[in-house]
Amino acid sequence: MVYAVVRAGGRQEKVEVGTIVTMDRIKADKDGTIELAPVLLVDGDKITSDAESLAKVTVTAEVLGNLRGPKIVIQKFKNKTGYKKRQGHRQDLTRVKITGIK
Repeated sequence: MVYAVVRAGGRQEKVEVGTIVTMDRIKADKDGTIELAPVLLVDGDKITSDAESLAKVTVTAEVLGNLRGPKIVIQKFKNKTGYKKRQGHRQDLTRVKITGIK
């Protein structure tokens, strides 16, 4: 079983070939592929975590589409002062499918 831990949009995700991952919005190439930076690689019994070996490893993915996350509501309130503020936010996301770990 081969899997890698990659840096994906400010977080780390454990991925295998065929895994679909939702991450922060990322720009793709013309053909819709991206390359993710590996942090750790597990290849059967062998675990690779040093920088020189990981520089040779490439994790490729194809972009399935861009979407927006769920709406979150931010509310601020201060008692006895009449201050209240309401704000909403939806994060821009990208859904990718891992196509190769080499």
